[in-house]
Order: sequence, then structure tokens, then C-alpha cells
Amino acid sequence: MQRRLDRVFRMTYSTLSEYTLQTKDKLRINRQHLESLTYPGSKVTFDPDQPIPKPDPNLKVFFFDIDNCLYKKSLRIHDLMEQSIHQYFQMKFNLDNETARELRENYYRTYGLAIKGLVDHHEIDAVEYNELVDDSLPLQDILKPDPEQRKILQRIRESGCFDKMWLFTNAYKNHGLRCVRLLGIADLFDGITYCDYSQSDLVCKPDVRAFEKAKLQSGLGEYSNAYFIDDSGSNIRTSIKLGLRKSIHLVEAGFDDFFSTSPSEATIIKAITDLPKACPEIFAKE
Repeated sequence: MQRRLDRVFRMTYSTLSEYTLQTKDKLRINRQHLESLTYPGSKVTFDPDQPIPKPDPNLKVFFFDIDNCLYKKSLRIHDLMEQSIHQYFQMKFNLDNETARELRENYYRTYGLAIKGLVDHHEIDAVEYNELVDDSLPLQDILKPDPEQRKILQRIRESGCFDKMWLFTNAYKNHGLRCVRLLGIADLFDGITYCDYSQSDLVCKPDVRAFEKAKLQSGLGEYSNAYFIDDSGSNIRTSIKLGLRKSIHLVEAGFDDFFSTSPSEATIIKAITDLPKACPEIFAKE
């Protein structure tokens, strides 16, 4: 499978127009597949742009990152994203391989998202970028339902410890919702806070403003009533700084890198299925 996916990014395009047309054809195929899904959890049961509720000081929320958190980093979807982003940099700006790599890595380390650097410095259309880079990826060839993970998430939902389970991602809503639909867990969440690519000022984790946005959109009144899980050490540091009740850093074995450095205050796990051991206070109430 990996070889077949890698071949997607060895394709060369003679013009930007050719690249755009062929990539949008992949997008069409992906949309058709997504709408054909019928297995449990493949449908979103909430409005991703639901009205902002009144803050509730007693509300308890569990915030979940999506990429490399609700699916394993070892699936290397991030690698495919990097290839797709790299291809976009090369075609959009007519860059050689090394220049495109340096610019992409600089924006990622500086802003947490390459797209933020592109918007801030090149005024590109972020929604179109999302379609060409994220939405065109053949995720249906990689992401499949994980019964054990679904069971753990159901147990958290049914524990009575949280009023809401909330998705909190730096991706645009299209990508985030597609992931949880392919994983068969979309029905277990009550909402999503995403990086809104339709806005000129992109706000994303680890920026405190992103956490404030999640707090507002979920209706959370006090950070001390929230749990947060993410694979990024930078994001975890912000959650600890803000005083969330529990900050859980997911570091998959063999994938500890710059972004996986764990703050000493974090609870560390290797997979979602480790949550019963890391958070016995949740599962003890079953």
C-alpha cells in the first residue's frame, strides 16, 4: 500500500494548471468514497459550525486532537501530508526541491502549520490549499475503523465524567471530520474546533487563542473542568499553562521527536487504548 501511495507523489506535472486539475480529480474520488460510507460512526452527528453556547461553569469537556492522536503516527499520514505540501510549494511557487523543503520546514516550525506561513507571507487561498493538499490525500486507503479504540471512547462517553467530548484540531474541518468518519468514531463527539482556513488570521495550537476558541465553542466555563489529549508537546505545554485539569501527551513508541518532548506535568501514553490506565478516575465510575 505504501508504495502505491508514494507513487502518487512521484507524479510530475508540466504546469500548475495540470497539477491543479489532476489533484482536484483525486478530490472528487475521495468525496464520492466518503459519502458511500455506511458503517457505524461514519456519519457526523453534530453541526461543525453550531451556535456558540453560553459558558457553563460546571460543564466538563474532554478535548481530543485528531491527527497522530486518534490514529497512529506509525501510519505515516503526516509523511504523506508533507509530500503533498512539498508538491504544492514546488508547483505553486516554481521552486526547486531543496528550496521548497527549507521553506516548508521553516513555516512548520515557526507557526505549527505550513499554511499559516503561506497565508501570512504569500496571501494564498487557504481553502483551495486545503483541497489540494489535505482533502486530496487517499486516506480511505489507510484509515480504517479500530474497534478497540471505539470501545475506549464509548466507555469515556458513557462514564458520566464528561458532558461533552470535543474534537480540537489544527486542520480545517473537512480533513478533521473526514478522519473521524473513516475511523468510525464521528458519532462519539459533540463538536469540533478547527483552524478556520476561510479566515485571514489563522489561529492554531499552541496559540492560547486557539484554546480560548475551543473553550468558547464547547461552552466550557473553567479550564480546570477539562481534559486534553494531543501528540504535540508544544500544545500540551499550553494546556498545562492554562490550567486544564489533565493534559495527556500521546507519544507513540518509536516516534519521539522535537514535537514530542513531554512537559514533566503531562500524563504520557502511547495510544488511546492506554487511557484506562492513565485515567483510572474516569473508568472507575463505570
